[in-house]
Amino acid sequence: MTVRPIVKFPDPRLRAVAEPVSVFDEDLRHLAIDLAETMHAAPGIGITAPHIGTLRRVVVLHVPPAAQPRAYINPSIVWASDEKIRHAEGSVSMPGVTEDVERHARVHVRYQDLDGVERIEEADGLLAVCHQHEIDQLDGIFWIQRLSRLKRDRLIKRYEKLLRVA
Repeated sequence: MTVRPIVKFPDPRLRAVAEPVSVFDEDLRHLAIDLAETMHAAPGIGITAPHIGTLRRVVVLHVPPAAQPRAYINPSIVWASDEKIRHAEGSVSMPGVTEDVERHARVHVRYQDLDGVERIEEADGLLAVCHQHEIDQLDGIFWIQRLSRLKRDRLIKRYEKLLRVA
């Protein structure tokens, strides 16, 4: 399929809420394949349709040890543990910078597969972090909004410096 251009920070589309998917067809399958190829080319381990400017609730993750990328359509967190973990996060839309973000250590995610079948996935560790990060993106919450104002401002300055050097 196609590696698509990635929307870069601070594009306002990264703060837009994605629309639910209601049609499960060949176009949706092509979108998921394009997302997987775009994510691998970035490189990254997670991507959403809004990252390529398509405001639909589609996530593709390829988190080790999974052999293949997986598509999650209309995902939502239906349970989250009280226990929290900190993990370095970044974004294909803001390459070259990362920062530790606190997230729930375990989550249960309700989603639909590419055929529209509803499923629930239990996730912990990195996979749980990825689900929360990408679902935030679908809800119009860019990951740096989870940082303190001081950390966010410093990270944006580092990112802007990287862009000037490039």
